[in-house]
Amino acid sequence: MVTLFAIGSVLAAIPLVTLTRGWRRKKVLLLALCILFLANIATAISSHYVLILGLRFLAGMSTGLLWGLVAGYARRMVAPSLQGRALAIAGTGQPIALSLGLPMGTWLGLFLEWQSIFIIIGVLTLFLMVWIYIKVPDFSGQSAQQRQPIYEIFRLPGVRPILCVVFVWILAHNILYTYIAPYMTYVGLANYVGLALLTFGISSIVGIWVMGVFIDNYLRLMSIISLVGFAIASLVLGIANGLPLLIFIGIAAWGLTFGGAPTLLQTVIADAAGEGADVAQSIFVTIFNLAVAGGGFVGGMMLNQFGASSFPWILVLLSLIGSLIVYGGKTHAFKPNRNQIDGN
Repeated sequence: MVTLFAIGSVLAAIPLVTLTRGWRRKKVLLLALCILFLANIATAISSHYVLILGLRFLAGMSTGLLWGLVAGYARRMVAPSLQGRALAIAGTGQPIALSLGLPMGTWLGLFLEWQSIFIIIGVLTLFLMVWIYIKVPDFSGQSAQQRQPIYEIFRLPGVRPILCVVFVWILAHNILYTYIAPYMTYVGLANYVGLALLTFGISSIVGIWVMGVFIDNYLRLMSIISLVGFAIASLVLGIANGLPLLIFIGIAAWGLTFGGAPTLLQTVIADAAGEGADVAQSIFVTIFNLAVAGGGFVGGMMLNQFGASSFPWILVLLSLIGSLIVYGGKTHAFKPNRNQIDGN
C-alpha cells in the first residue's frame, strides 16, 4: 500500500502538472484534494485488496500533483521579495505532519480499526477543501504561449545543477533517516530512537524558520552554510560513537541544517525556471521521491555490506558533492541574491 502510493506520486507529478498548467490554479488544487478525499474514503469502505491497492496508487497520483502545486501557489500569494519566506511558512507543514502523523496514527490504532483512521483522514481533507474554497485566492493558469515544453524547462540554465543537488542531498538525508534505528543501535542508544527523531523534528522546524528569515536576501550563503553544516553534522555522527551528548548534538545539527532544504531547493528551482516553475516543481518532486527511494535502497545495501557505521561517511561525501555544485552555480542556480536580475 505504501509502495504503490509512492509510485503513483513519482509517476504522476510531471504529466499531471504539465496537463493542468493551463487550468486555473484553485480548480486544480481542489480537484487534487477531491481525488485524495474520494480515494481515502473508498479505501476505508472497500473489502477488495486489489481495489485498495489501486486506490492507494490513485491517492499517490493526487499527492504528486499537490506537491507540484503548493510551492508555486505559495509564491504567487506574496510579493517577489517575500516568496522565499512564504515557501518556508508553507514548508513548516511537512515536518510537523511527519512528526505528528505516525505517532497519532499509531495512537488512534489502539482504539480504532484502520478503516476508521482513513475516514478521519478523509473528513480532514474535506474540511481542508472547504477552507481553501472559501479563503484561498485563485490564480490563472498559463496561456498557450507561456507553456514551455518539459525538455526546454529541463535545459534551462541552472535547473540541472539544482536537480543534482536535490538528488545527492535528499539521498544522503534518507540513508540515515530511513535507518536511524540501526545507527542508534550501533552507537549504543537503541532505546533512544524516539528521542533522536524528536530532536531531529524540533531542530528541523527551527531550521525552516531560519531559512525563511534569510533566504530572500542570502540564498547562496544559506545554501553553502546548510550543505557544509550538514557535512559537519554527519562528521560528528561518524566520530561520536560512545559519546551520547555529542551524538544528540550531531542529530540536532543534522535537523537544523536539513530542515530548510526543501524550502531552499524549491525556491532556487522555481527562480531558475521562471514561467515554467510549476513544471519544474513537478520534476523536483520526481527527483525528490526517487532520492527518498534511493536512500532506502543504498542505505540497505550499505547496512548489509559495511554496517551502520558507514552511514555518516557517505553523508559527508554526498553533502560535499552538493556543496561543490552549489559553489559552481553562482550565475544561474544558486545566486547570491534572489532579487538580482542576472548573476555574475
